[in-house]
Amino acid sequence: MSQNIYDNPGFFEGYAQLPRSQQGLAGAPEWPALQAMLPPLGGKRVLDLGCGYGWFCRAVREQGAAETVGIDLSAKMLARAAELTRDGGIYYRQGDLSRLELTGESFDLVYSSLALHYLPDVAPLFAQIHGALGAGGSFVFSVEHPIFTCPQPQGWLVDEEGRRSWPINGYQAEGKRVSNWLADGVIKYHRTLGTYLNALIAAGFEIRHVEDWGPTAEQIAANPALAEEAERPMLLLVAVQKPLG
Repeated sequence: MSQNIYDNPGFFEGYAQLPRSQQGLAGAPEWPALQAMLPPLGGKRVLDLGCGYGWFCRAVREQGAAETVGIDLSAKMLARAAELTRDGGIYYRQGDLSRLELTGESFDLVYSSLALHYLPDVAPLFAQIHGALGAGGSFVFSVEHPIFTCPQPQGWLVDEEGRRSWPINGYQAEGKRVSNWLADGVIKYHRTLGTYLNALIAAGFEIRHVEDWGPTAEQIAANPALAEEAERPMLLLVAVQKPLG
């Protein structure tokens, strides 16, 4: 079972202060790049894995999706999502993505933002998603980039001249990583880029787009704190498709 860190009161309170919690998708600098990877949404049935506050569920409904389902492990996140949602076409339910069963369900788009790096193994979930998508259906997700997740502990190295670099030691050593982010003992899982992509291929997906996300010059000008994200990719964005045939 995945660690339910978002129900930790201290973690949840800290997460609530983040721009992406307070501003929704507009507070996530990677959102424009992810949005460009989405298929047309009109009349589609959409599944959001790790839905959090439900920002994506509400956004795709506004863009014409017929119905959205949001799944999250955290009861606190789902309660907040319910508070923010006034739409009979959005359904939330609690579920552990590491044990998710989607047999008998059908979707046109499956989406996940910054949730899959909490899972010890993504291959079973990828197989479930492939089975639940109709022919030509899309799966679009973001995770912490393997370059970001590999070192233990995570953090910049600074040389005698003040230049910063990001260590990539431990890149091939996949597995658990423990960090103190918003709360002590947050468990995530590092896997290589090859592991992500090969698991998708093994599940039967065709890869459409892979992006080592970094902020644009315009984003850095508007928010100088994003400048460090241009030094190494913090996020990996991937879009795949279930073949038509």
